[in-house]
Amino acid sequence: MTTSTKASQARHSKPVQVLGRVGMACYGVVHLIIAYLAVRIVASGGGQEADGRGAISEIGSTGVGGFLLWVVAIGLIAYGLWQALMAATGYSWVSKQRRRVMKRVASVARCVMGVSLGVYAIQLTVGSGSQGSGDQQQQEVTGKLLAMPAGPFLVAVLAAIVLGVAVAAAAKGIRKTFLDDLDFSSLPSGTRTWVERLGRIGYLAKAVVFGVVGVLIGVAAFSHDPGQAGGLDAALRTLAAQPFGPALLIAVAAGLAAFGAYCFGAAWAHRN
Repeated sequence: MTTSTKASQARHSKPVQVLGRVGMACYGVVHLIIAYLAVRIVASGGGQEADGRGAISEIGSTGVGGFLLWVVAIGLIAYGLWQALMAATGYSWVSKQRRRVMKRVASVARCVMGVSLGVYAIQLTVGSGSQGSGDQQQQEVTGKLLAMPAGPFLVAVLAAIVLGVAVAAAAKGIRKTFLDDLDFSSLPSGTRTWVERLGRIGYLAKAVVFGVVGVLIGVAAFSHDPGQAGGLDAALRTLAAQPFGPALLIAVAAGLAAFGAYCFGAAWAHRN
């Protein structure tokens, strides 16, 4: 039996499917909390970092935070491993090889995101979590790249990649290609319209955020200043600082909340 066959069998097994789908719901919860943290930026200008790590920290600050962190940690790691299996053998329903490859690459990125957030949740639970924010991590990576030969060029390439992700997310929302990965026969009747709307709004909001992150990294490349770079939190605060920024940020927060809600439907209906 080949490794690919074993991976495919593991992906289709009932325990992996259940854990992966529960994990995707946890991924949706993280986005709902990020949306809440973004609204808090509008309300107070401060508060917890509005990114994945900030969302995990917010969960840990609740009265039953320790228990919830373990649930979220297990769910996110399971989601990451499910995405790893999807990257290895998934998307067989996609006929065009190029699109299938791109979807598998995206699954690799989601795998890294899920596992890293899950590990961070465990670190917070056992009291060893780093206090560094996502923005600080982005700035550290940018600084290391800038210190390399042709560093500004490498950072500019990274900015272009992130902007490409933003364009892909926008296209996904506009063209509704995310629906290709869902089997609506498993959902209650009448839910397709809502899942479709939430997904479109969510992907467009993520496109805006990725676009701002890409611009911030690009500014860091041209200014040779890693402090100009930033992650999701910096992108949201940059939006808030623009003319009509509070209204714009609330709209993006609503979009991120829509994506979080979409994840619940997608977790139920995702193709095997």
